[in-house]
Amino acid sequence: MRPLLVLCGLLFSLHTPSCSAATDTLSRGHALAGDERLVSGNGKFALGFFQPGSRSSNNTLSSYLGIWFNKVPKLTPVWTANGDNPITNPTLPELMISGDGNLVVIAHGTVIWSTQSNITTNGTTVVLLDSGNLVLRSSSNTSCVFWQSFDHPTDTFLPEAKIGQNKVTGLNRRLVSRKNSIDQASGVYSSELGLDGIFISLWNSSERYWSSGEWNGKFFSSILEMSAQSGFVACNYTFVNNDQEVYFSYTVLDESVIIQNFLDVSGQWKTRIWLKQDWMTLALQPNHPCDVYAACGPFTVCTEDENLLCSCMKGFSVRSPQDWGLEDTRGGCIRNTPLNCRGGNKTEIGMTDKFYSLPRITLPENGKSINAMSAKECADVCLSDCSCTAYSYGKGGCTVWHGELLNVVAGGIGEILYLRLAAKELQSLKRKRGGMIIGVGTSTCIVSFGFMFLIVLWRTRGKWSSHTMDNDHGGIGVIAYRYVDLQRATKNFSKKLGEGGFGSVFKGCLSNSVDIAVKRLEGARQGEKQFRTEVSSIGIIQHVNLVRLIGFCCEGGRRLLVYEHMPNCSLDAHLFQSQGTRLYWNVRCQIALGVARGLAYLHHGCRDCIIHCDIKPQNILLDASFVPKIADFGMAKFLGRDFSRVLTTMRGTIGYLAPEWISGIAITSKVDVYGYGMVLLEIISGKRNSGKESSSNSDHASYFPVQVVHKLLNGDVASLVDENLHGDVNLEEVERVCKVACWCIQDSEFDRPTMVEVVQFLEGTLEPGMPPMPRLLDSIIGGSYST
Repeated sequence: MRPLLVLCGLLFSLHTPSCSAATDTLSRGHALAGDERLVSGNGKFALGFFQPGSRSSNNTLSSYLGIWFNKVPKLTPVWTANGDNPITNPTLPELMISGDGNLVVIAHGTVIWSTQSNITTNGTTVVLLDSGNLVLRSSSNTSCVFWQSFDHPTDTFLPEAKIGQNKVTGLNRRLVSRKNSIDQASGVYSSELGLDGIFISLWNSSERYWSSGEWNGKFFSSILEMSAQSGFVACNYTFVNNDQEVYFSYTVLDESVIIQNFLDVSGQWKTRIWLKQDWMTLALQPNHPCDVYAACGPFTVCTEDENLLCSCMKGFSVRSPQDWGLEDTRGGCIRNTPLNCRGGNKTEIGMTDKFYSLPRITLPENGKSINAMSAKECADVCLSDCSCTAYSYGKGGCTVWHGELLNVVAGGIGEILYLRLAAKELQSLKRKRGGMIIGVGTSTCIVSFGFMFLIVLWRTRGKWSSHTMDNDHGGIGVIAYRYVDLQRATKNFSKKLGEGGFGSVFKGCLSNSVDIAVKRLEGARQGEKQFRTEVSSIGIIQHVNLVRLIGFCCEGGRRLLVYEHMPNCSLDAHLFQSQGTRLYWNVRCQIALGVARGLAYLHHGCRDCIIHCDIKPQNILLDASFVPKIADFGMAKFLGRDFSRVLTTMRGTIGYLAPEWISGIAITSKVDVYGYGMVLLEIISGKRNSGKESSSNSDHASYFPVQVVHKLLNGDVASLVDENLHGDVNLEEVERVCKVACWCIQDSEFDRPTMVEVVQFLEGTLEPGMPPMPRLLDSIIGGSYST
């Protein structure tokens, strides 16, 4: 998801009307057919037959037995019985208990699906529990369970269910993606908890492309969002690994929340919640679609854009157009013109087949290393083998690929893949040479510009000269460091300052006694992406309230960023941690104003508008004088001055996300304004706006943003101030900051001020009016404070 699992928050709570009374039990002698269904006692889940998709005049819909969210108007299956054996006959299927006590689906006289359990009692019943678990048990002894759907999940991991393995029986409760949103057959992706206690995601049950890291007692090490410090966590986790079994489960503390953790058809773990009208995705694992193995299928290029963008390689066309819809892009591509494979000598074959270069990409996996002394020799080796489809020659020598090419990702640095094409196809491409091999978005062009800027600096500074470490970081430009020099400066990365989703930060010292912070990026693709984004943003701009990028390292697969060191760490360390320095009110005002000025510069002072997209206390660093500096631009978006908004996938941190992320519409710089407003509230209170204290006992009215608006309207702002200040505040300034914060967190972006106006409010040159209660907050508390 970001996370594999659970970010359940008060801000996203759901209040749905109770469902009409319905039975949750099916007994022997009764059948379920047509629109009949079982409904759990709490009304949350329903079991019955469903038909995904819409019927056209010339097709018959497939029917499935499944469980879905009963209170969600959009059909959302969470379990499917006969996904690999759909019912297409017009005859209505029936669900019943057979003579041997098993639960069966019968259509046109044939058993389509069965629980296939060894029944040891005369009578059984089927019950749909409040958890969404379908249980086949003894009629006389409810504790005697013969079969349950939680032991056979499909693509969804529900609260109270277990994902893991029974080490005695061999039962493996794992998730398998669906083929697409219409076809409920098993897809190519699966996710399971290994015997070592680590979640992994697999393609075709063989190729591993994501792992959760180890369980550290509180959360999985690679899923930092599960930490209470990383978002609004309202769930309890259970992890067990003993001689009998290994499993993970969770429970949601607020029963009104409808949450779904599932393995999407894209191969990504997704966490989403229902928000009255639509689903809102909170987190993804892995974060980028291109990190999923074979995300686009064979002979395609997956573009490092914000959304999954698949392009056929030159000389190839879409294999199956119906597989290239919004729900499934893995159909892949096929060759337009067949290769000439008549045999003969290399010269003859070389006259027929040629190579087309694909620059700046991440090479596909499963290449075979070949002994070749030159690029020409490497190409000849490939041409001599009819099954060879591509080659690459670089620092690692000669590598060739046979058969389908998978996992080709645009956006790498310096890697070139030579794609084998028929001469006829290559001639056609040369006539149309006006375009690139793949479509690249504007943001990628901007990133490339920023990176090229640094490359120019690198060349002008003497190509990684050994005396680089002696340069004064106060000079002009960004320094290119050698890895060995940064290794020495950080004493082999021995003093860790912190870590995040993209890597770890270490303290170092240059030879001229200047302290630095070195971020070592991890993960080949995500690290590469953040590296390019950071250097293209703060690498070419400077402001007193933006952290300075001193230099970078780009050697082989290593990506490191070197920043000025901030001795007072991040704002959250002082606001929320007991060992932090007590921030007096005037210091808090200084921090609030400094962050506002930094954002105003990003939004209005640069050539392109830069939207940070992740404003939160953890990304606000403090220097020796507690001057704030905005950091971590790995999620930033660039917006040209000719454009007013940009379309991107949801990013940021729960508790600071603007409402427009929910609808998926194009965003503006006002998403930063919303996040800044939430940070202002935390500066005032010294409490997390999304912490446990905000959701205790599901008391929605105690949610701090609600308190601020309510008490502001009632003239009681003094009670909102951090108790650690002991009343040593200027109440007029507190009221002003509260007003500004409440204007910043308005639902509509048009009601929020710009950051330039925020600066003017805080400086006192503009007077903020009394803000209304945001409608979203008002709906959370049932409209009790509407004005």
